[in-house]
Amino acid sequence: MDEGDGEPQDFIRICTEKLSTEEVSQLVLSPSCGAVSIFVGTTRNNFEGKKVVHLEYDAYVPMAEAEIKKILADIRKRWPSVKHMAVYHRLGLVPTTEASVVIAISSPHRDDSLDAVKFCINTLKATVPIWKKEVYEEEGSTWKENKECFWKKQ
Repeated sequence: MDEGDGEPQDFIRICTEKLSTEEVSQLVLSPSCGAVSIFVGTTRNNFEGKKVVHLEYDAYVPMAEAEIKKILADIRKRWPSVKHMAVYHRLGLVPTTEASVVIAISSPHRDDSLDAVKFCINTLKATVPIWKKEVYEEEGSTWKENKECFWKKQ
């Protein structure tokens, strides 16, 4: 970030490359902010007793980006002190322990950035058209539906 205290910025990236928490966190630094809150979602090695080898993500990218923009606009209304926000999501194969999503948000004080990060990941999982397939060591694979998905509640 530059040394000035320019306009708030939003960074959205949906890609197949390995995500860097350091790169994403650097995007949201600001001299006027004393807090950068980060959420990193990683692939765990198990689910309901099954050994997970990796995850595979797919998305309708234009709609996913549009939905993420809506989430960030909503955050700006709810937490006006938020300065910069970055949401990076990986597509394709994501091995265990690697990041599938990195969210970073800066604000002058921690409460707003912490609350905004939690809201961001929960809303992303509920509304953004990104699909996850768990690939298991012995039992094939399963496309997973997030329990937060708005369409699941109907």
